[in-house]
Order: sequence, then C-alpha cells, then structure tokens
Amino acid sequence: MCRTDDGQEGDAVSEGGAADDSALFSALLEDSVEDLYEHAPCGYLSTLLDGQIAKVNATLLNWLGFERGDLVGRRQFTDLLTVGGRLYHETHFAPLLRMRGEIRGIALELKAADGSRLPVLVTSTVKTGNDGQPLLIRTTVFDARDRRAYEEELLRARQESERERERLQLLATTLQKTLLPPTLANVPGLDVAAHYHIASIDEVGGDFYDLFPLSGGTWGMFLGDVCGKGAKAAAVTSLARYTLRAAAVYNPDPAAVLGNLNTVLNHEYNGTDPRFCTVLFGLLTPDGDRGGFRVTLASGGHPPALLIRADGSADYLETPGGQLIGVLPDAYISTTNVRLDPGDTLLLHTDGLTEAQTAVSGDRYGDDALLSFGRTLAPTTAEHTITAIRGLLDTLGAGVDDDTAVLAISIPRPDREEHQ
Repeated sequence: MCRTDDGQEGDAVSEGGAADDSALFSALLEDSVEDLYEHAPCGYLSTLLDGQIAKVNATLLNWLGFERGDLVGRRQFTDLLTVGGRLYHETHFAPLLRMRGEIRGIALELKAADGSRLPVLVTSTVKTGNDGQPLLIRTTVFDARDRRAYEEELLRARQESERERERLQLLATTLQKTLLPPTLANVPGLDVAAHYHIASIDEVGGDFYDLFPLSGGTWGMFLGDVCGKGAKAAAVTSLARYTLRAAAVYNPDPAAVLGNLNTVLNHEYNGTDPRFCTVLFGLLTPDGDRGGFRVTLASGGHPPALLIRADGSADYLETPGGQLIGVLPDAYISTTNVRLDPGDTLLLHTDGLTEAQTAVSGDRYGDDALLSFGRTLAPTTAEHTITAIRGLLDTLGAGVDDDTAVLAISIPRPDREEHQ
C-alpha cells in the first residue's frame, strides 16, 4: 500500500481497490454459477410436470447433438428415451417419482440426434413451491458410457470364465473316466457292482477301482484312494492303477502286488512333493464245486472291507497294521483270508463315505454307522448294496465333500438263480 505523509491517499486507494475486487468477485461468482450449470461434467434437464423440456444445459446438448431450440419447449423428456425406456418411465420411473419426490441412479438410454444411443444414469427430483405443490422436475444425467463399457467387459470376462470352467469340467470328467474301468468284468459265479461318487465336478479325484482276470481262473480286484486332488493326483492314480494290474500278472500274491506299488510310488514321489495312497488288493479264487470263492485281501493303510453274510450278520475284515503305500521304502502290508459263500457280499469303499459330514454339525458318518447300515442290508447282493450306498450318499448330500468309490461282489444264492 502506498502512503502519503498524512496517510489519506493510501486509504482512498485501498478503498477503491477493495471495491474493484468486490465487483470482480461478484461478476466472477455470477458467471461461474451460470457456467457451472451450462458446462458441468453432467447433464442438467428441467421439465414441466407434463414432461415438457423447459431447460437443458450445454453439456447434455453436446452429448446428444441437439441445439437448444430443438428441445426446449418442443420435446418431452420421454421423447429422448428408447422404446424400452419409455415403458419403464411410464410403469416405474414416473410413478415412483410422484410418490417419493425423488428417484436416484436409474439406468436408461437416451436417443441422440444421429440415432445413436447414450447409456446414462438418471436422478430426478420434484421441485415444489412454498405451498408444497410440485412445480417442475429437475433431472441430473450422468454419462454411463465408460461404466457400460466396463460392465460389458466384465460380462465378457465372466462369460469367458464360465466357458473356461465348462472346458475344465469336461476335461476333469473325461480324465476321471479314463482312470476307471469302462465296465466291470463279468466274473463267472459272482455278481459285481460299483459306483463312483464325484464330490466336485471342478477337480479330478484320486479314487480308483478295478476287477480283472488273471491266470488259472483267478481274478484280481483293487480299490484305492490317492492323497489330494487335481492333475497331480490323477497322475498318481493312473500310475497306481496300471502298476497294480502289471504287478498282479507278474506275481498275483496280494502282499507282493502292494509291495511293488509301494516301491514304484516311493521311488517316483520321494522328493519335495511326496505322493501316497491307501489301497486294498484282493485275489479271488473259485473254491471248487462248493460254489464259493476264497479271497485273500491285502491292505496298505486302507479302511477295512465290510463282509455282509447270508445269515444276516455283518462285520469288518480287519487288516491291522497295514501302512500307507508310497511313504516308506519298505511298507508293512497286512493281509487276511476269508471264504465267500452263496449269499455273502463283500463291500470295499474309500473314506469319502465314512468321513462325510452328517446333518449333525461337526459329526462324521463314521465306521460304526456304516457297519450298522450293512447289518440292515444283510443278507443282500452286490447290486442291492451299491444301490443302497448311492441312496445313502444322496441323503448325506453336501456332507460328502470327498470323492467316494464303492465296489461290491457277491455270490448268488442257488434259490435266487432258480427263481430267476
């Protein structure tokens, strides 16, 4: 500030400067309010209660390619909407606006002068007078092109993800089928049935089973469960299945067969990602003219088989001490021998069944429940047993969170053969 000796001139300059600043500020404020309305980053639209456009800002005009005179006093808001938008406006938008006095974030499409469509988000409020009566409708329009593009890209990515998931499911299902025998062998003097319950269509499980002929009229059978899921488990499953069949041809003794599998798995998977399995391997030998079969069953850490007798009793064939296959260089293999007579049924299963969760939170189905279930079936047949197990699995529903394989063999009763 400049000052004279008496200070008066400086005061005059100061007062004049303040007045000029005030006038400039007022002019800028007035200009900025109008400019803010016209060139706001969103569109503004005012309509009369009948929908006639009374005011529109430059932003919305630029978006749509109209001149002000094309719209103000000549068009209604619904004229800017697509056919679907008009229907929605009549049935939902307008009624809700009248009832609430405000409606927010409604997705619509506006028709531009060139016929193109502009995706927008619309918020409308009813302006009322001092007496509370509605005067006009103020609408704010937000450009949703970027959002629409984002949503379309998100939808495209989601659809692609779903297609990829379907491809993976098909691959998993196809791979799973290759790990199981297409059909079980027809064994003279035996009824055989099996079922594989898939817990998740997204992942390949590690359960496997088979029944196949050997020399001298004997038959080999096995059922096992590889640790883990997915491609790595499938690789182990395939290796285990074909190793068991090859080893049985070389030496059908069940303990020797599992010993060979243990050597192979321990050699192949003894690094940072060890793989192992539990398995039962059985040798079935017809017992002369008596109509029965001798069964030698070896276990490598697998749940025991359930023997359901023709006399109505049922119990597990315990094979205590059998160790997991593939963990140790020399695993202990536990064996047991049993004779199957007409009317007897032998059930092999993986732990997906007994480890399933029941309706009681935190409780698993368990070995005792399966034993009781088997006793209610006795006497039974292989086919009836598998049918009952499938029904049980359906009852447990989502509680069966692991794949489950079941294999049943039974010797037909003579009275049943005569009846057939």
